[in-house]
Amino acid sequence: MTTALRVPEELSARVPAEQRGPGLDRDAVRLLVSCGTAVSHHAFAELPRLLRAGDLLVVNTSPTLAAAVDGRVGHARVVVHFSMRGDDGRWAVELREPDGNGTTHARAGTRAGTGVRLPGGGRMVLEEPLSTRGERLWWARTSADVGGVLREHGRPIRYSYTERDQPLSAYQTVFALPSADGAGSAEMPSAARPFTARLVTELVSRGVQFAPITLHTGVSSAEVHEPPYAERFAVPEASARLINDVKAGEGRVVAVGTTAVRAVESAAGADGVVRAAAGWTELVVTPGRGVRVVDGLLTGLHEPEASHLLMLEAVAGRAAIERSYEEALGGLYLWHEFGDVHLILPGDGPHTGHCVSNSQ
Repeated sequence: MTTALRVPEELSARVPAEQRGPGLDRDAVRLLVSCGTAVSHHAFAELPRLLRAGDLLVVNTSPTLAAAVDGRVGHARVVVHFSMRGDDGRWAVELREPDGNGTTHARAGTRAGTGVRLPGGGRMVLEEPLSTRGERLWWARTSADVGGVLREHGRPIRYSYTERDQPLSAYQTVFALPSADGAGSAEMPSAARPFTARLVTELVSRGVQFAPITLHTGVSSAEVHEPPYAERFAVPEASARLINDVKAGEGRVVAVGTTAVRAVESAAGADGVVRAAAGWTELVVTPGRGVRVVDGLLTGLHEPEASHLLMLEAVAGRAAIERSYEEALGGLYLWHEFGDVHLILPGDGPHTGHCVSNSQ
């Protein structure tokens, strides 16, 4: 993505759509549709008429956790972002500093051995950086039951572009299901946020199918835009079979969110066949790697420096993404998790045909 594109601060979505006016619901956002380099503008509620019978939406069922907790390092206040639980019982965490406005910014100078006091009397010690990329995320060992701490003292992770704290319910999608082990996403799989039960019912009535997968998202970086770390995922047998059936027919496989892309592409072999899979994925989808499964993608709008844009380019090509983002900026679309949405349908390929259906 060209760095000439910059997102003005006023285009950050500061509150959820349903809080912007009386009578609004989650689906009261705009939908930018790109088909190759052709772009059109719609309301999200039009989605059932923009897809067609036989299309398949791959949706992430991971619930969002109240992953931000207040703590103290010595006498200093910190905010702990719990990213994910490792197989050895440690947690990947990020320490951030309150900025006085209810939000946080990255904390500098964190080092191994740093001790953190958690609410309820628990303690946590940072042991080592999560990777050699940097020292933003750390593996930490804690004496506390983290699940209990999050349930009792946690709140959703919030970044500075939002106006105020929101209840956890504002960060749950209609597809979210509780995990048996209490696992979930540190940050909302936000591409699915505009869906409502009413809209899902209309999509099903028009012959659009759904394939559930799970990918628990870790903490992203609002400042650094790093590639994603390893994340836990699961593609069940029934969903793998449904995806393969649609690929073999005339329908299109459209991932709802970059998390859904990462999960299904991690479960696909070199032959493009999706097989049931579960575990950790380190896959980073880039234009060089390409995509083997998805034909399209429904996603939020990402800042020009964001690593997710490489995945978008893998689906549709760089020219298509640059063209759509120019349109989004010119059209004053809203960015981030409470913002507007982008439906990407490649302009060529065996499953494209007419990019959108306007059938009534």
